[in-house]
Amino acid sequence: MNIRRLAEGTINRIAAGEVVERPASAVKELVENAIDAGARHIDISIAGGGMSLIRIVDDGSGMTTGELSLAIERHATSKLPRDEAGADDLTSIATLGFRGEALPSIGAIARLSIISRGVNANDAFAISVEGGEPTPIRPASFDGPRGHGTIVEVRDLFFATPARLKFLKSERAESAAIIEIVKRLALARADVGFRLSTEERTVLKAAAEPGDLFDSRLARMSAVLGSDFAENAMPVDATREGVRISGYAGLPTFSRGMATHQFLFVNGRPVRDKLLVGAVRGAYADVLARDRHPVVALFLDIPAHEVDVNVHPAKTEVRFRDAALVRGLIVSALKSAIMAGSARASTTVATGTLERFRSQPQPYSFPEPQPSQRNLAEAAAFYAPPQARPLTEPAPTTGQERFPLGVARGQLHNTYIVAQTGDGMVIVDQHAAHERLMLDRLQRAIAAQGIERQALLIPEIVDLDGPSVDRLATRAKELAELGLIIESFGADAVLVREVPALLKGGDIKGLVRDLADEIAEYGETLSLKERLDEICSTMACHSAVRAGRSLTLEEMNALLREMEQTPLSGQCNHGRPTYVELKLADVEKLFGRR
Repeated sequence: MNIRRLAEGTINRIAAGEVVERPASAVKELVENAIDAGARHIDISIAGGGMSLIRIVDDGSGMTTGELSLAIERHATSKLPRDEAGADDLTSIATLGFRGEALPSIGAIARLSIISRGVNANDAFAISVEGGEPTPIRPASFDGPRGHGTIVEVRDLFFATPARLKFLKSERAESAAIIEIVKRLALARADVGFRLSTEERTVLKAAAEPGDLFDSRLARMSAVLGSDFAENAMPVDATREGVRISGYAGLPTFSRGMATHQFLFVNGRPVRDKLLVGAVRGAYADVLARDRHPVVALFLDIPAHEVDVNVHPAKTEVRFRDAALVRGLIVSALKSAIMAGSARASTTVATGTLERFRSQPQPYSFPEPQPSQRNLAEAAAFYAPPQARPLTEPAPTTGQERFPLGVARGQLHNTYIVAQTGDGMVIVDQHAAHERLMLDRLQRAIAAQGIERQALLIPEIVDLDGPSVDRLATRAKELAELGLIIESFGADAVLVREVPALLKGGDIKGLVRDLADEIAEYGETLSLKERLDEICSTMACHSAVRAGRSLTLEEMNALLREMEQTPLSGQCNHGRPTYVELKLADVEKLFGRR
């Protein structure tokens, strides 16, 4: 075997391949450098999807001539602190980067030029690198908006490694990836102004937001994600053992079909971490269908020594010393926020309703329901079995201001309840609303009485690989709390003796295998909890009052009153709204009264 050293140029291009996968990777590295340099405004211009040109202008601290020459060398950095013994401290990384590989990596595969002027410097200087070959430092003019900072231009990305070009996507797709990267960086730092331009237009412009952290973040989210998010977001703020989670979480009814609108940050660093994504999913599991995804912007602040940010070349993944603490904090904080906004439906629901009214105006009539001989107590009993909360408040005939969901006035197509509120009207989907109420009752019954277990007449043997058996065995106590009794059965199987009664007759082998997979991926037993929620949701759906059933006024009002008392009643078990609220002012606009 012939062992030899690689050529320096080859080493640089390999390093570049780890750091710069596509134009968006280069933008990320360069913008992070600008943020770490203390910039308060960053201007980004791209052409050809970033393949022809990336130009980044910042007003940071700038560099001296000596720093310029070091900046293009591999493994040079100004960001890695030293410990008391004078050694590089890899456990207390407080910046977005530290390896010093971005500039030399980009210079190895593109035409790179850097112009920089220090805060108190009289002159600016420039250096260029083309295909890994630097030019001497030279004086230059600096046209940055603040008179100091750094201008980085990257032209003809991957010209020195043309084989990489065929793996890139279209200009449109590469531009979209850059926009996504800049959005996440802009959300991470509300105190920094950002502008991103393509050849055709400015695609993102967000001024630096001063003031309170929560207010500035919400203003930045409105600028980047749109005003709809701000109107439908719930504040999140919780601290446990020195770890803080803050930010905003969207209402369940403000969900999306993809998880691309989940913005997660660790110590100001945008990440796509499996543990964090799993925690968000777990928190919303009770209020969203599995094919829907919440919109969140969450910021985790954790001591630097409690998190390893250097487990991925692009630093998009992290590793926590106490993963259970982090996940538990996120889940509990999000659940608290969801409960706080539990009676709300997103404003986009009402907006969409009004738009449909405008585009397809239809004359509706609301006939009075047939009088009923049943009194209110009987109607309430219809909706409230013994374990439910008592409904003692009589249904009002006037004074709808006392009740958030108003007073029932009629029923549309035996499916939708129309109620009058103090300042508008509410339309309730009777099946979706009652489904949520029934799920709440089932969950409270389980919480009060525990999970009932069912012993299997013949224990189920589930064949697995050795590591999966070990993972399940170490979590046996937690699984028992959820009603699943298992034990090791040799080296490659487990024996299931008891299962939750709700899962009787289900696919036990599939469940156990899913549990083993999820423990491996997330370190938590999510499947069983979610499976129980799904079973409860299915039972609630089948026991809820059906669409198409005629209700009396008393029954309608009893339903409205129980909705007002029940957490999460603003959405059904699948994240769809249970009601739409229209303000009187909105209705008046439909008829030209405003």
